[in-house]
Order: sequence, then structure tokens, then C-alpha cells
Amino acid sequence: MLTFRGDAHKFYLKLREVSKDTDSFKQVKELEEIQKIKDFYNTMDNPTLKLVYFRIVKERNGTGMIPVFVTAIPWFLFLFSGKLQEFLFQHGHYLWLLFGIFYILTLTASVLVHFKEKAWAVMHIEIIQDIIAERNESGDSSPTEN
Repeated sequence: MLTFRGDAHKFYLKLREVSKDTDSFKQVKELEEIQKIKDFYNTMDNPTLKLVYFRIVKERNGTGMIPVFVTAIPWFLFLFSGKLQEFLFQHGHYLWLLFGIFYILTLTASVLVHFKEKAWAVMHIEIIQDIIAERNESGDSSPTEN
């Protein structure tokens, strides 16, 4: 089914389909992957987990450089626009068209990578915060086995 409601809704639809076939959601690849990440973080003590958390927060905030880089490209090209136009229009419009397509594809790929990286960082942050909160509630700061 084609839907423009995003990945969260597609995931919900996938879970609904799985729930019709079986009682176990453990077969869902995305849930298995998250569980493996959570199990790994559970093996760390709180001080190490907090250091990992800080590093991932840094990475999440650092991924903002991709859009800055992508938006800086037109300004960079603007500096050389006279020479660039001379070069691109020298052999007709085909080279200009090729350049435009390449630029749009690069821009699209960069934006997609940016948001995927940010989403993964947020997921790791949420898992770590959840583990630390669970440990604080139980009064235990040591790693636990599931």
C-alpha cells in the first residue's frame, strides 16, 4: 500500500501485518536490531554509558554540517559563475544539464543521509537514556544481563 505518512506509519502497518500471522513480534527485523543495540548498551556501566551518550549527542549535533556544506556549494559556484558558465555553455547545453542533474542528485543524497544519521543518533540517545533511567529507578548503576 502506497502511503505518504512516513516510516513510522509504514512500521506500524508492518507490525499490524505481523500481529495477524503470529503472536510474536520477535521476528520483526527492526525490533531485533533495536534489541541487540539495547542489549549491548546494557553491558556497559553508567559512567561509560554516559560517555557514549555524550559522544552520540556530539555526533547528532555535528550532522548539521551536511546541510551547511550543501547550501554553501551554490555560493561557491556563484564566485566562479562567469568562468563556470563559459565552461559549461562552451559545448552547448548538455554539459550544463549534466551538471544540474549531478548537483540535484548530490543535494538529495546529502539531505537523505543527514536525516538518516540524525534519526539513528536520536534512537541511540533514547535507548541510552532509557537504560540509565531504569538503573536509576532500581538504584543499580552496574550493567545488567537480560
